Order: sequence, then structure tokens, then C-alpha cells
Amino acid sequence: MKSFSRIMIAVSLLLFMAVFPSLSTGEEIARLPSLTELAKELKPTVVNISTTKLVRSPLDDFFKDFRGFHGFFGDEFFKRFFGDRYPREFRQKSLGSGFVIDKEGYILTNHHVIEKAEEITVKLSDKKIYDAQVVGQDPKTDLALIKIKADGDLPVARLGDSEKLEVGEWVIAIGNPFGLEQTVTAGIISAKGRVIGAGPYDDFLQTDASINPGNSGGPLFNLKGEVVGINTAIVARGQGIGFAIPINMAKRLLPQLKRGRVAYGYLGVYVQDLTPELARSFGLKEPKGVLISEVIPDSPAVKAKKGGLKKGDVVLEYDEQKVEDKYQFTKMVGSTPVGKKVKIVVLRKGRHKPLSAIIGESKEREIASAPKPEEVDRWGLKVQDITPDMADHLKLPDDEGVVITEVEPGSPAQREGLRGGDVIIEVEHQRIRDLGDYRKHIGLYGKKATLLLTVRMKAHNYHTLFVVLKKRG
Repeated sequence: MKSFSRIMIAVSLLLFMAVFPSLSTGEEIARLPSLTELAKELKPTVVNISTTKLVRSPLDDFFKDFRGFHGFFGDEFFKRFFGDRYPREFRQKSLGSGFVIDKEGYILTNHHVIEKAEEITVKLSDKKIYDAQVVGQDPKTDLALIKIKADGDLPVARLGDSEKLEVGEWVIAIGNPFGLEQTVTAGIISAKGRVIGAGPYDDFLQTDASINPGNSGGPLFNLKGEVVGINTAIVARGQGIGFAIPINMAKRLLPQLKRGRVAYGYLGVYVQDLTPELARSFGLKEPKGVLISEVIPDSPAVKAKKGGLKKGDVVLEYDEQKVEDKYQFTKMVGSTPVGKKVKIVVLRKGRHKPLSAIIGESKEREIASAPKPEEVDRWGLKVQDITPDMADHLKLPDDEGVVITEVEPGSPAQREGLRGGDVIIEVEHQRIRDLGDYRKHIGLYGKKATLLLTVRMKAHNYHTLFVVLKKRG
């Protein structure tokens, strides 16, 4: 029995050596990157950023919300009762990271690191401390550029090319997590192009290199010693899930940050993704491109040559690039320089139509809130006419559409996300002016298995979206 056991152990060892020959020689271990020299070279380019902000006391909000309690008794009462223990405002200190990008003293970091800061202090790796000024910042991409007036030459980080990064590639994060200066962590690129809901231009690198509070604004390096990302966010509930802004985004916006502000391209359309049902209803074989659900008056879209962009157009190409979806299209338009002339190819009434537009500068607009109840149909909708008061309140034409007052549970309308307060302005591309129009067209198209509606949706600030209702079975 013992001899059999020895034979089995010997066979197991031989098999192990056959399957993993490199491990026996130590060659595989030798291939792992040594980060010692690289860390020594890169650490001087990384800085510690500390800020001071004036913030309101949470107690101040509590007493204000307490039915006018604070206002009734006044400041003197609270000073007498609480003394100095009740400050209305206090100074809050916070820490972050950044990295030097040129010898003039420009430093890249995150917008949220320096947002609303009264004072910004930068500490270099040699322990020298400087006051910093904000040069430019952009909340949409969470980027900021600050500047110090330093003595002598500054160690400068080299900026790489984040487009060339591959998933699985080794990276190094350097920063000041929890105020622990010059901390080096390593990992790999876990994914690219992550959308995490941080803003309209999300395009994050995901890494498992440890990132913690205080790392924000610090660099993510590749093994060539080039910055490929700016460490920005973490998943608090997870481990090894950190996110960095690709350095190419920062390089593209750097000239504008140096001028103090970032201008985004503006076309003047609201778009939605194509579902398979919507794609078929517009004559497309697959849901590629974006559907224009609304064109803003007096916008570059309206002024586009060869007739302008129109509601119901499907954008297939933008600036000689194929359009895949709403997220990609939004980024493409936003990153277009203001004043640039772009070619746009749309599908209109079954035909490809080329247009050109001069991109403007982005701007926000507000659209009002909602209405009230009355009438029934087989798609699960109750609707009513829009009164002049409603139209004025909603900033809508007074001869456009009917307002949804109730959506029946489990109905086709509810399944497609329609809600009370939404305004139906077209049925199967036929304009709806009032309840009479609505009844007429619902009668005409009521026997179809699907129904295409054009809806101003309350949840989207009354921007227009196309919706296909589907009957069951």
C-alpha cells in the first residue's frame, strides 16, 4: 500500500512538471514586472492637493426646516443657548491628488477635488508647499486644471495614449489615499468605455489597482511611465473596482481648460435609441443609428443645409462616422469643436439624405412640468384635451396633442413606460390637435398589432420621444 502511495505521488509530481514546466525554473516569476525603478521615477510628478471650503452647518438646515423654528427664535437665541457650539458655517478641509503636466506649473486633477474651494494648497514630493489657482474646470467630465508658481524645474509626467490601452494591461496608480502621501498600487485595466452615470460624457477606464478617497485626481500610469488615466471614482461596495478618466479626453480638452472654460458642441436635437420595433417602423433592418424625436427651434440642426434636420429623421452617420446609439452620438456631438462644419447622413422617408451643419455651443433649456385627468381606450390610456392654461403652463402650442391622465396597470401603454402627464402629439405620424383627432386615428389604427406614438414625456422634461405600443398575443 505504501509503495502504491509513493508511485502515485511520483506520478503526480511528473504530471505537474509536465504541465507547468516554467514554474519549476522560476522563469514565469521573472516575467512579472518589477515596479521599483518605475515608481521612483514617477512619484515626483504626483502632488498632494489639500483644499479648504466654507460649508453650512447641517444643524442650520435642520433648524430652518423645523417649521421656521430658527427664524422664529432668531440667531441671538441660538448663540445664547448653544454658544460657539452652533456655528452657522465652518471650514472643511479635504485632500486629493494631481500630477504636473509641464514646467510652467500646470497640474491636472478632478473638478470634484477643487470644487468651491476657497484655498488650494499643493505639496510636491520634495515637501515644498505652494498655493494654487484654478485655471479651468469642467464639471461634465470632472476635470480641472490648476497652476502653481514653483521655484526651479518641476518633474513632469508624460501623457500617453489611452486609445492604445488593452484590457489586461498592467497599470500603476499613485496618489494620496486617506492622506497617506505617495502611495503606489498596481493592477490591470479591467475594462474600457465604462458608463457609470457620472455625467453625459462617461467613458471610464476600469482598473483593479487600489483606488481610495484621496486618490482622486491622481495619475494612472502604464509600464512605459506614461499617464493613461486620471483616477476618479470607486464602487464603495466593491473591491478592485476603480474608474479613471482616459487621458485622451483630458488632452483633447486641455487647450480649453487653459483658456478657463470648456465649450461643448451643440446641434440642437433630442434623440432616442432605436428599439427593434422602432427600427422596423422606420424601414430599418437593425436598430443602428439614433432617432430624432425633437428639433430645437433656431438651432444648428434647423439651419443645416439641404433642408435641415427634422423630427423622425434617423441619423446614420455623423462627421463621417457610423452612428451606433444615443450615448455614442451625444459624445460625438459634444466633442465636436464649436464652429466646425460636419456632414450628417439621415434616413428620411426611406431614403438616405446627406446634410451639413455648423456646430454651435451647447446650452441648457428648461421645459415646464405637468397637468391632470379624463377619457379611455384599448391601449390602456385615458386622455383629455389640453386647455390653453395647460398649454401655457407646459410651454406647448395650444393646438397640439392630448394629455394622458391615466394609464391602466398591465396595459401596453404601461409596459412601454407611458405615464400620466405625458402628451401624445402624433399617432402613426399623423398630427394630433385635439381629442377628436386622437379618437379618429386610434379608430383607424386600432386593429394593428402595434401602434406608433409620438409623445412629449413628462419624465424627460417634455422632450419628444417615439414609442411603439404592442398588443399581447
